[in-house]
Amino acid sequence: MSEWLLSVGLDVGTTSTQLVVSQLLVENNASGFTVPEMVIAERNIRYKSPVHFTPLIGQDLVDGEGIRRILEQEYARAGIQRQDVDTGAVIITGETSRKENARTVLGALSDFAGDFVVATAGPDLESVLAAKGAGAVQYSEDTGKRVLHMDIGGGTANLALIESGKITATTCLNVGGRLLKLDAGRVCYVSPVLAGLTELQVGDRAPLHALEQVADTLVQALEMAAGLREVTALLEQLTTKEAYGAWKPPAGDVVISFSGGVADCIETEKEPLEFGDIGPILGQAIRKSRLCQKEYRLGEETIRATVIGAGCHSAQLSGSTVFYKDIAFPLKNMPVVTLSETEQAMPPGELAGKIRQQLGRLDTDGVLALPGLRAPDYSAVKTMAGAIVEGFAGKQVLVAVEKDMAKALGQAMALELPQRSSCLCIDSVKLQDGSFLDVGAPVGPALPVVVKTLVMGN
Repeated sequence: MSEWLLSVGLDVGTTSTQLVVSQLLVENNASGFTVPEMVIAERNIRYKSPVHFTPLIGQDLVDGEGIRRILEQEYARAGIQRQDVDTGAVIITGETSRKENARTVLGALSDFAGDFVVATAGPDLESVLAAKGAGAVQYSEDTGKRVLHMDIGGGTANLALIESGKITATTCLNVGGRLLKLDAGRVCYVSPVLAGLTELQVGDRAPLHALEQVADTLVQALEMAAGLREVTALLEQLTTKEAYGAWKPPAGDVVISFSGGVADCIETEKEPLEFGDIGPILGQAIRKSRLCQKEYRLGEETIRATVIGAGCHSAQLSGSTVFYKDIAFPLKNMPVVTLSETEQAMPPGELAGKIRQQLGRLDTDGVLALPGLRAPDYSAVKTMAGAIVEGFAGKQVLVAVEKDMAKALGQAMALELPQRSSCLCIDSVKLQDGSFLDVGAPVGPALPVVVKTLVMGN
Protein backbone atom coordinates (compact mmCIF):
# COMPACT_ATOMS: atom_id res chain seq x y z
CA MET A 1 0.00 0.00 0.00
CA SER A 2 1.38 3.41 -0.94
CA GLU A 3 -0.15 6.86 -1.16
CA TRP A 4 1.08 10.32 -2.11
CA LEU A 5 0.31 13.34 0.10
CA LEU A 6 0.59 16.95 -0.97
CA SER A 7 2.39 19.09 1.62
CA VAL A 8 2.73 22.87 1.83
CA GLY A 9 5.28 24.78 3.89
CA LEU A 10 4.89 28.52 4.44
CA ASP A 11 7.47 30.45 6.46
CA VAL A 12 6.63 34.03 7.47
CA GLY A 13 9.93 35.24 8.89
CA THR A 14 11.38 38.47 10.22
CA THR A 15 12.82 39.33 6.81
CA SER A 16 11.35 36.98 4.23
CA THR A 17 8.24 34.99 3.39
CA GLN A 18 8.40 31.92 1.18
CA LEU A 19 6.45 28.80 0.25
CA VAL A 20 7.39 25.27 -0.76
CA VAL A 21 5.10 22.56 -2.16
CA SER A 22 6.20 18.96 -1.67
CA GLN A 23 4.93 15.45 -2.30
CA LEU A 24 5.31 12.81 0.42
CA LEU A 25 5.13 9.09 -0.39
CA VAL A 26 3.59 7.01 2.40
CA GLU A 27 4.37 3.28 2.28
CA ASN A 28 3.86 0.17 4.40
CA ASN A 29 7.31 -1.24 5.26
CA ALA A 30 6.01 -4.36 7.01
CA SER A 31 5.42 -7.78 5.46
CA GLY A 32 1.91 -9.09 4.90
CA PHE A 33 2.12 -11.23 8.04
CA THR A 34 2.94 -8.48 10.53
CA VAL A 35 1.40 -5.29 11.90
CA PRO A 36 1.58 -2.53 9.24
CA GLU A 37 4.49 -0.09 9.61
CA MET A 38 3.60 3.13 7.79
CA VAL A 39 6.50 5.42 6.96
CA ILE A 40 7.14 8.50 4.82
CA ALA A 41 9.42 6.82 2.29
CA GLU A 42 10.08 9.69 -0.11
CA ARG A 43 9.95 13.48 -0.11
CA ASN A 44 9.99 15.40 -3.39
CA ILE A 45 9.95 19.18 -3.70
CA ARG A 46 7.44 20.15 -6.38
CA TYR A 47 7.62 23.95 -6.21
CA LYS A 48 9.74 26.65 -4.52
CA SER A 49 8.40 30.18 -4.45
CA PRO A 50 10.57 33.26 -4.89
CA VAL A 51 11.70 34.87 -1.62
CA HIS A 52 9.34 37.73 -0.71
CA PHE A 53 10.06 40.45 1.84
CA THR A 54 7.64 39.94 4.74
CA PRO A 55 5.02 42.71 4.47
CA LEU A 56 4.66 44.74 7.65
CA ILE A 57 2.50 47.69 8.68
CA GLY A 58 4.93 49.93 10.51
CA GLN A 59 7.27 48.08 12.89
CA ASP A 60 4.64 46.33 14.99
CA LEU A 61 2.05 44.73 12.68
CA VAL A 62 2.28 41.87 10.22
CA ASP A 63 0.31 42.74 7.09
CA GLY A 64 -2.12 39.82 7.07
CA GLU A 65 -3.72 40.81 3.76
CA GLY A 66 -0.27 41.15 2.21
CA ILE A 67 0.69 37.66 3.37
CA ARG A 68 -2.62 36.31 2.09
CA ARG A 69 -1.99 37.83 -1.35
CA ILE A 70 1.44 36.20 -1.46
CA LEU A 71 -0.13 32.86 -0.56
CA GLU A 72 -2.84 33.16 -3.23
CA GLN A 73 -0.28 34.16 -5.83
CA GLU A 74 2.07 31.28 -5.02
CA TYR A 75 -0.74 28.69 -4.95
CA ALA A 76 -1.66 29.83 -8.47
CA ARG A 77 1.97 29.60 -9.63
CA ALA A 78 2.28 26.12 -8.13
CA GLY A 79 -0.97 25.02 -9.80
CA ILE A 80 -2.66 23.87 -6.59
CA GLN A 81 -5.81 24.72 -4.66
CA ARG A 82 -6.31 24.59 -0.90
CA GLN A 83 -8.54 21.51 -1.11
CA ASP A 84 -5.60 19.65 -2.68
CA VAL A 85 -3.42 20.07 0.43
CA ASP A 86 -3.07 17.12 2.82
CA THR A 87 -0.44 18.28 5.30
CA GLY A 88 2.27 20.84 6.01
CA ALA A 89 2.97 23.81 8.22
CA VAL A 90 2.49 27.55 8.31
CA ILE A 91 5.04 29.05 10.65
CA ILE A 92 5.60 32.61 11.79
CA THR A 93 9.18 32.75 12.97
CA GLY A 94 11.77 34.98 14.61
CA GLU A 95 10.81 38.50 15.64
CA THR A 96 7.72 38.33 13.42
CA SER A 97 6.14 35.84 15.84
CA ARG A 98 6.21 38.58 18.47
CA LYS A 99 4.31 41.14 16.40
CA GLU A 100 1.12 41.97 18.22
CA ASN A 101 -1.22 40.63 15.52
CA ALA A 102 0.75 37.45 14.73
CA ARG A 103 -1.86 35.13 16.22
CA THR A 104 -4.63 36.69 14.12
CA VAL A 105 -2.54 36.32 10.97
CA LEU A 106 -1.82 32.68 11.83
CA GLY A 107 -5.50 31.92 12.14
CA ALA A 108 -6.34 33.54 8.82
CA LEU A 109 -3.54 31.76 6.98
CA SER A 110 -4.31 28.38 8.50
CA ASP A 111 -7.92 28.69 7.35
CA PHE A 112 -6.86 29.63 3.83
CA ALA A 113 -4.19 26.99 3.53
CA GLY A 114 -6.38 23.91 3.96
CA ASP A 115 -7.72 21.57 6.59
CA PHE A 116 -4.43 20.09 7.73
CA VAL A 117 -1.90 22.82 7.05
CA VAL A 118 -1.08 23.93 10.58
CA ALA A 119 -0.34 27.33 12.02
CA THR A 120 2.62 27.00 14.31
CA ALA A 121 5.49 28.94 15.77
CA GLY A 122 8.08 28.28 18.42
CA PRO A 123 11.84 28.02 18.60
CA ASP A 124 12.01 24.28 19.32
CA LEU A 125 10.06 23.30 16.20
CA GLU A 126 11.79 25.94 14.08
CA SER A 127 15.21 24.61 15.12
CA VAL A 128 14.18 21.08 14.16
CA LEU A 129 12.69 22.08 10.81
CA ALA A 130 15.70 24.22 9.83
CA ALA A 131 18.18 21.47 10.76
CA LYS A 132 16.28 18.96 8.65
CA GLY A 133 15.61 21.34 5.77
CA ALA A 134 19.29 22.34 5.57
CA GLY A 135 20.40 18.71 5.42
CA ALA A 136 22.29 18.90 8.72
CA VAL A 137 20.40 15.96 10.25
CA GLN A 138 21.09 13.79 7.20
CA TYR A 139 24.75 14.87 7.17
CA SER A 140 25.13 13.82 10.81
CA GLU A 141 23.42 10.49 10.12
CA ASP A 142 25.59 9.80 7.06
CA THR A 143 28.91 10.75 8.71
CA GLY A 144 28.26 9.91 12.36
CA LYS A 145 29.58 13.37 13.29
CA ARG A 146 28.14 15.65 15.96
CA VAL A 147 26.72 18.73 14.31
CA LEU A 148 25.61 22.02 15.81
CA HIS A 149 23.26 23.61 13.31
CA MET A 150 22.63 27.36 13.43
CA ASP A 151 19.77 28.81 11.39
CA ILE A 152 20.40 32.58 11.51
CA GLY A 153 17.68 34.77 10.09
CA GLY A 154 16.52 38.33 10.50
CA GLY A 155 15.58 38.22 14.17
CA THR A 156 16.71 34.97 15.75
CA ALA A 157 19.23 32.14 15.51
CA ASN A 158 17.74 28.69 16.04
CA LEU A 159 20.23 26.09 17.23
CA ALA A 160 20.00 22.29 17.11
CA LEU A 161 22.59 19.83 18.41
CA ILE A 162 22.57 16.64 16.32
CA GLU A 163 24.25 13.38 17.25
CA SER A 164 24.28 10.46 14.78
CA GLY A 165 21.29 11.91 12.97
CA LYS A 166 19.25 12.56 16.13
CA ILE A 167 18.44 16.05 17.42
CA THR A 168 19.31 15.98 21.12
CA ALA A 169 18.91 19.64 22.14
CA THR A 170 17.61 22.94 20.78
CA THR A 171 17.68 26.58 21.77
CA CYS A 172 17.04 30.01 20.29
CA LEU A 173 19.07 33.22 20.54
CA ASN A 174 18.13 36.81 19.71
CA VAL A 175 20.79 36.97 17.02
CA GLY A 176 19.85 38.09 13.52
CA GLY A 177 20.53 40.44 10.65
CA ARG A 178 17.53 42.73 11.07
CA LEU A 179 17.83 43.49 14.76
CA LEU A 180 19.19 46.79 13.53
CA LYS A 181 17.87 48.41 10.33
CA LEU A 182 19.18 51.39 8.40
CA ASP A 183 17.92 53.81 5.78
CA ALA A 184 20.32 56.04 3.85
CA GLY A 185 23.02 55.36 6.43
CA ARG A 186 20.87 56.27 9.43
CA VAL A 187 19.40 53.90 12.00
CA CYS A 188 15.65 53.46 11.52
CA TYR A 189 15.06 50.50 13.89
CA VAL A 190 16.80 49.01 16.91
CA SER A 191 15.35 45.83 18.35
CA PRO A 192 14.59 45.96 22.09
CA VAL A 193 16.80 42.85 22.54
CA LEU A 194 19.85 45.03 21.86
CA ALA A 195 19.20 47.19 24.94
CA GLY A 196 22.51 47.75 26.71
CA LEU A 197 24.51 46.22 23.84
CA THR A 198 24.74 49.30 21.62
CA GLU A 199 24.49 53.06 22.02
CA LEU A 200 23.00 53.46 18.54
CA GLN A 201 19.51 54.94 18.48
CA VAL A 202 16.91 55.62 15.82
CA GLY A 203 18.01 58.66 13.80
CA ASP A 204 21.74 58.19 14.45
CA ARG A 205 24.16 58.07 11.57
CA ALA A 206 25.80 54.66 11.93
CA PRO A 207 29.54 54.39 11.16
CA LEU A 208 30.65 50.95 9.93
CA HIS A 209 32.79 50.27 13.01
CA ALA A 210 29.75 50.74 15.28
CA LEU A 211 27.73 48.23 13.25
CA GLU A 212 30.66 45.79 13.28
CA GLN A 213 30.79 46.12 17.06
CA VAL A 214 27.12 45.07 17.31
CA ALA A 215 27.77 42.11 15.00
CA ASP A 216 30.84 41.05 17.01
CA THR A 217 28.76 41.07 20.21
CA LEU A 218 26.11 38.85 18.60
CA VAL A 219 28.78 36.46 17.33
CA GLN A 220 30.25 36.16 20.82
CA ALA A 221 26.90 34.78 22.01
CA LEU A 222 26.95 32.21 19.19
CA GLU A 223 30.49 31.20 20.15
CA MET A 224 29.40 30.75 23.78
CA ALA A 225 26.47 28.59 22.69
CA ALA A 226 28.86 26.47 20.62
CA GLY A 227 31.23 25.93 23.56
CA LEU A 228 33.98 27.97 21.87
CA ARG A 229 34.07 30.84 24.37
CA GLU A 230 33.64 31.11 28.12
CA VAL A 231 29.98 31.67 28.92
CA THR A 232 29.05 35.04 30.38
CA ALA A 233 25.77 36.78 31.15
CA LEU A 234 25.59 37.77 27.47
CA LEU A 235 24.41 34.30 26.46
CA GLU A 236 21.52 34.36 28.91
CA GLN A 237 20.64 37.93 27.91
CA LEU A 238 20.34 36.96 24.24
CA THR A 239 18.58 33.63 24.80
CA THR A 240 14.92 34.09 23.87
CA LYS A 241 12.35 33.78 26.62
CA GLU A 242 10.57 31.15 24.50
CA ALA A 243 13.59 28.80 24.43
CA TYR A 244 12.74 25.45 25.99
CA GLY A 245 14.94 24.44 28.92
CA ALA A 246 18.54 25.37 29.74
CA TRP A 247 21.12 25.11 26.96
CA LYS A 248 24.34 23.21 27.65
CA PRO A 249 27.10 24.15 25.18
CA PRO A 250 28.57 21.03 23.55
CA ALA A 251 31.98 19.86 24.66
CA GLY A 252 34.49 18.27 22.28
CA ASP A 253 34.55 18.25 18.51
CA VAL A 254 31.46 19.43 16.71
CA VAL A 255 30.83 20.49 13.11
CA ILE A 256 29.15 23.89 12.89
CA SER A 257 26.46 24.05 10.21
CA PHE A 258 24.75 27.24 9.01
CA SER A 259 21.51 28.15 7.27
CA GLY A 260 19.20 31.17 7.14
CA GLY A 261 19.60 34.43 5.27
CA VAL A 262 22.75 35.38 7.16
CA ALA A 263 24.40 32.11 6.04
CA ASP A 264 24.39 33.47 2.47
CA CYS A 265 26.67 36.28 3.67
CA ILE A 266 29.32 34.07 5.29
CA GLU A 267 31.29 32.92 2.25
CA THR A 268 29.98 35.51 -0.22
CA GLU A 269 31.01 39.04 0.71
CA LYS A 270 28.27 41.57 0.01
CA GLU A 271 28.00 45.31 0.37
CA PRO A 272 27.71 45.98 4.14
CA LEU A 273 24.35 47.77 3.89
CA GLU A 274 23.01 46.03 0.78
CA PHE A 275 19.83 44.91 2.52
CA GLY A 276 19.35 47.87 4.83
CA ASP A 277 20.40 45.87 7.89
CA ILE A 278 23.47 44.28 9.50
CA GLY A 279 23.02 40.85 7.85
CA PRO A 280 26.10 41.05 5.58
CA ILE A 281 28.21 42.48 8.41
CA LEU A 282 27.06 39.69 10.74
CA GLY A 283 27.83 37.06 8.09
CA GLN A 284 31.40 38.33 7.69
CA ALA A 285 31.86 38.51 11.47
CA ILE A 286 30.86 34.84 11.66
CA ARG A 287 33.31 33.95 8.88
CA LYS A 288 36.19 35.53 10.87
CA SER A 289 35.08 34.06 14.21
CA ARG A 290 35.93 30.88 16.08
CA LEU A 291 32.80 29.32 14.57
CA CYS A 292 34.57 28.92 11.23
CA GLN A 293 38.13 28.22 12.41
CA LYS A 294 37.60 24.44 12.33
CA GLU A 295 35.25 22.26 10.31
CA TYR A 296 32.05 24.01 9.30
CA ARG A 297 29.51 23.70 6.49
CA LEU A 298 26.80 25.70 4.79
CA GLY A 299 23.47 23.93 4.58
CA GLU A 300 22.26 22.37 1.36
CA GLU A 301 19.57 25.01 1.71
CA THR A 302 20.28 28.31 3.43
CA ILE A 303 17.51 30.91 3.31
CA ARG A 304 14.95 28.21 2.41
CA ALA A 305 15.97 25.69 5.08
CA THR A 306 13.06 26.34 7.44
CA VAL A 307 10.37 26.43 4.78
CA ILE A 308 11.65 23.20 3.21
CA GLY A 309 11.64 21.64 6.66
CA ALA A 310 8.05 22.82 7.12
CA GLY A 311 6.93 21.47 3.77
CA CYS A 312 8.85 18.20 3.80
CA HIS A 313 9.59 17.29 7.43
CA SER A 314 6.83 18.64 9.69
CA ALA A 315 4.52 15.63 9.28
CA GLN A 316 5.14 12.21 10.78
CA LEU A 317 2.98 9.12 11.14
CA SER A 318 1.56 7.53 14.25
CA GLY A 319 1.91 3.82 14.86
CA SER A 320 -0.42 1.51 12.96
CA THR A 321 -2.25 -0.01 15.94
CA VAL A 322 -4.30 3.13 16.53
CA PHE A 323 -7.91 3.30 17.70
CA TYR A 324 -10.44 6.03 16.94
CA LYS A 325 -14.21 6.26 17.19
CA ASP A 326 -16.49 9.15 16.14
CA ILE A 327 -13.55 11.55 15.73
CA ALA A 328 -14.02 14.53 13.40
CA PHE A 329 -10.66 14.84 11.63
CA PRO A 330 -8.56 16.90 11.44
CA LEU A 331 -7.82 17.73 15.07
CA LYS A 332 -5.81 20.97 15.20
CA ASN A 333 -3.75 22.68 17.89
CA MET A 334 -4.76 20.23 20.64
CA PRO A 335 -2.90 21.11 23.87
CA VAL A 336 -1.00 18.28 25.55
CA VAL A 337 -0.83 17.37 29.24
CA THR A 338 1.40 14.56 30.47
CA LEU A 339 1.59 12.17 33.39
CA SER A 340 4.91 10.91 34.74
CA GLU A 341 5.50 7.18 35.14
CA THR A 342 5.05 7.60 38.91
CA GLU A 343 1.68 9.28 38.39
CA GLN A 344 0.63 6.59 35.92
CA ALA A 345 1.20 4.00 38.65
CA MET A 346 -1.27 5.66 41.06
CA PRO A 347 -4.33 3.69 42.28
CA PRO A 348 -7.26 4.10 39.83
CA GLY A 349 -9.14 6.68 41.89
CA GLU A 350 -6.08 8.88 42.43
CA LEU A 351 -5.09 8.47 38.78
CA ALA A 352 -8.51 9.64 37.59
CA GLY A 353 -8.28 12.65 39.90
CA LYS A 354 -4.81 13.51 38.62
CA ILE A 355 -6.00 13.32 34.99
CA ARG A 356 -8.99 15.53 35.84
CA GLN A 357 -6.65 18.03 37.51
CA GLN A 358 -4.29 18.14 34.52
CA LEU A 359 -7.09 18.54 31.98
CA GLY A 360 -8.69 21.18 34.21
CA ARG A 361 -5.75 23.47 33.39
CA LEU A 362 -7.06 23.72 29.83
CA ASP A 363 -9.96 25.75 28.53
CA THR A 364 -10.57 23.29 25.68
CA ASP A 365 -10.29 19.58 24.89
CA GLY A 366 -6.77 18.26 25.36
CA VAL A 367 -4.57 15.24 24.68
CA LEU A 368 -3.37 13.09 27.58
CA ALA A 369 0.19 11.86 26.90
CA LEU A 370 1.48 8.81 28.75
CA PRO A 371 5.24 8.74 28.02
CA GLY A 372 7.13 5.62 28.97
CA LEU A 373 4.01 3.49 29.53
CA ARG A 374 5.13 -0.11 29.03
CA ALA A 375 2.87 -2.73 27.44
CA PRO A 376 0.86 -3.99 30.47
CA ASP A 377 -1.31 -7.12 30.68
CA TYR A 378 -5.02 -7.01 29.89
CA SER A 379 -6.08 -6.50 33.49
CA ALA A 380 -3.79 -3.46 33.83
CA VAL A 381 -4.99 -2.07 30.49
CA LYS A 382 -8.62 -2.38 31.61
CA THR A 383 -7.89 -0.67 34.93
CA MET A 384 -5.98 2.12 33.22
CA ALA A 385 -8.78 2.58 30.66
CA GLY A 386 -11.39 2.98 33.39
CA ALA A 387 -9.31 5.59 35.22
CA ILE A 388 -8.67 7.53 32.01
CA VAL A 389 -12.34 7.64 31.04
CA GLU A 390 -13.28 8.73 34.57
CA GLY A 391 -10.57 11.42 34.46
CA PHE A 392 -11.83 12.88 31.18
CA ALA A 393 -15.23 13.28 32.85
CA GLY A 394 -17.40 13.32 29.74
CA LYS A 395 -14.97 15.19 27.50
CA GLN A 396 -13.69 13.86 24.18
CA VAL A 397 -11.12 11.19 25.13
CA LEU A 398 -7.78 11.82 23.37
CA VAL A 399 -4.77 9.76 24.47
CA ALA A 400 -1.23 9.33 23.10
CA VAL A 401 1.25 6.66 24.23
CA GLU A 402 4.81 5.99 23.12
CA LYS A 403 4.67 2.20 23.06
CA ASP A 404 2.83 0.08 20.48
CA MET A 405 -0.36 -0.49 22.47
CA ALA A 406 -2.89 2.12 21.34
CA LYS A 407 -5.41 -0.30 19.84
CA ALA A 408 -5.73 -2.38 23.02
CA LEU A 409 -5.99 0.67 25.28
CA GLY A 410 -8.38 2.45 22.90
CA GLN A 411 -10.72 -0.55 22.68
CA ALA A 412 -10.72 -0.88 26.46
CA MET A 413 -11.58 2.82 26.84
CA ALA A 414 -14.40 2.52 24.27
CA LEU A 415 -16.01 -0.21 26.38
CA GLU A 416 -16.11 2.19 29.33
CA LEU A 417 -17.65 5.06 27.32
CA PRO A 418 -21.29 5.77 26.41
CA GLN A 419 -22.16 4.51 22.93
CA ARG A 420 -21.82 7.79 21.00
CA SER A 421 -18.78 9.16 22.77
CA SER A 422 -15.68 9.99 20.70
CA CYS A 423 -12.35 8.42 21.52
CA LEU A 424 -8.85 8.48 20.03
CA CYS A 425 -5.76 6.57 21.11
CA ILE A 426 -2.50 6.76 19.13
CA ASP A 427 0.97 5.39 19.77
CA SER A 428 4.59 5.83 18.64
CA VAL A 429 4.32 9.58 19.31
CA LYS A 430 6.53 11.40 21.82
CA LEU A 431 4.91 14.42 23.45
CA GLN A 432 5.82 16.76 26.28
CA ASP A 433 3.81 19.06 28.50
CA GLY A 434 3.10 22.34 26.76
CA SER A 435 3.32 20.99 23.22
CA PHE A 436 0.44 20.84 20.77
CA LEU A 437 -0.76 18.10 18.44
CA ASP A 438 -2.44 18.03 15.04
CA VAL A 439 -3.94 14.76 13.82
CA GLY A 440 -5.06 14.29 10.21
CA ALA A 441 -7.42 11.84 8.53
CA PRO A 442 -6.16 8.23 8.27
CA VAL A 443 -3.52 7.24 5.74
CA GLY A 444 -3.97 3.48 5.56
CA PRO A 445 -3.86 2.18 9.14
CA ALA A 446 -1.83 5.16 10.43
CA LEU A 447 -2.64 8.79 11.18
CA PRO A 448 -0.51 11.77 10.06
CA VAL A 449 0.49 13.88 13.05
CA VAL A 450 2.40 17.10 13.66
CA VAL A 451 3.92 17.74 17.09
CA LYS A 452 4.69 21.40 17.66
CA THR A 453 5.07 24.33 20.00
CA LEU A 454 2.89 27.43 19.80
CA VAL A 455 4.75 30.35 21.29
CA MET A 456 3.53 33.92 21.06
CA GLY A 457 5.41 36.67 22.82
CA ASN A 458 3.74 39.85 23.98
